[in-house]
Amino acid sequence: MTAETGTAVPNDRPLNASQRAERDARAINTRDSHVAPSEIAIGVIIGRTSEFFDFFVYAIASVLVFPSLIFPYVDPLTGTFYSFAIFALAFIARPIGSLIFLRVDEVLGRGTKLTIALFLLGGSTAAVAFLPGYETIGAWSAILLAIFRIGQGIALGGAWDGLASLLALNAPEKKRGWYAMIPQLGAPLGLIVASGLFAFFLVSLSTEDFLSFGWRYPFFVAFAINVVALFARLRMVSTPDYTALFESKDLQPSRVIDTLRSDWRSIVIGAFAPLASFALFHMVTVFPLSWVALFTPEKPAQFLVIEIVGGIVGLVAIVLSGMAADRFGRRYVLGVSAAGIAAFSGFAPQLLDGGNAGELTFMILGFALLGFAFGQSSGTVASNFGTARRYTASALTSDLAWLVGAGFAPLVALVLASQFGLIAAGGYLLSGALATLIALGINKELGRRMS
Repeated sequence: MTAETGTAVPNDRPLNASQRAERDARAINTRDSHVAPSEIAIGVIIGRTSEFFDFFVYAIASVLVFPSLIFPYVDPLTGTFYSFAIFALAFIARPIGSLIFLRVDEVLGRGTKLTIALFLLGGSTAAVAFLPGYETIGAWSAILLAIFRIGQGIALGGAWDGLASLLALNAPEKKRGWYAMIPQLGAPLGLIVASGLFAFFLVSLSTEDFLSFGWRYPFFVAFAINVVALFARLRMVSTPDYTALFESKDLQPSRVIDTLRSDWRSIVIGAFAPLASFALFHMVTVFPLSWVALFTPEKPAQFLVIEIVGGIVGLVAIVLSGMAADRFGRRYVLGVSAAGIAAFSGFAPQLLDGGNAGELTFMILGFALLGFAFGQSSGTVASNFGTARRYTASALTSDLAWLVGAGFAPLVALVLASQFGLIAAGGYLLSGALATLIALGINKELGRRMS
């Protein structure tokens, strides 16, 4: 890499076909302008919104469609348990996807890795749209759904593009909290669009038509959004400026074994530090929809509208979390929000039995807390590692955090609430808040770096 230009110096080694394709893509996208943090932020928002839209489309269908389509031979509650069990498979498969695609990144390049991963994600998502029901192919419908869900998880592991880490490392000194919250904006944006689509089809179609074909359209939309996101992200990661920036920040894949050996403690702490926000994430999105659909007379379409309102509140709260983190420190914001979630867990879940007013109150309070906590959870990842292994360690930490904090959350919360009442689901949420407070307390080094 030359000091004057910051670009990589060509070597004499022959390039394979994939590397030549990446070289040509960089040449096509060559530009002379400096890469600004705001430009990186655009790529991050596009990528995260597409991923979370996929996530919520599947999550909503797990409640409203799959129990009756795939598991009609059991009661609705048991069918939802089975559906949530398949839902968790993506989180189990995600670390496997990271291991596979980190190797692809190392051998073939970031652009090739991202292309394969996002086409796998889009293909797995679109395949769900064509899924026959139990009445057509029997138990194979559940087997195929599980395969497609595993494909989504593997693809999500490979979709890690390093842009969020690059954004954090290039943020202005006094704006790190602000830039840390930008990747998290994709969650409420994805929820708002996904909830709006499902609400539209629920209102516009009869129950029979919705279960027959209406639910499939959001999965087609998800595939289209993935294609758009793919080209938008490739437009960035394959340009010379971004390639040089990734290299100058040492955002290159490192050996997984070496990374685990040297940074295992930071990876574990980094995974548990945002646990409160990840537990709350499902407690205000997937779980309440299942509870309302199964145990209340409310129509799912009405609750999806409430979720849209909650998503808007969460969007605002995430933005405010960036401002608060820059003023008071990221660790302080995470600690206070975890304490707030602990208090919230003691009374708020019972509001779901309080009709529209109770549900709306639960969602507004929950999303406000979620926005503050989740808005800074990405900052616990990249800032905790040395430059040589930051790229790989950040990917592994993110995978572990989602697996521990989110993968089984809807299933566990629904099992507890159905057996012992909503207060038991609050106890589960409390355990996540306590885990965050403990993680922040025992890792003083993490605390200093996040302040």
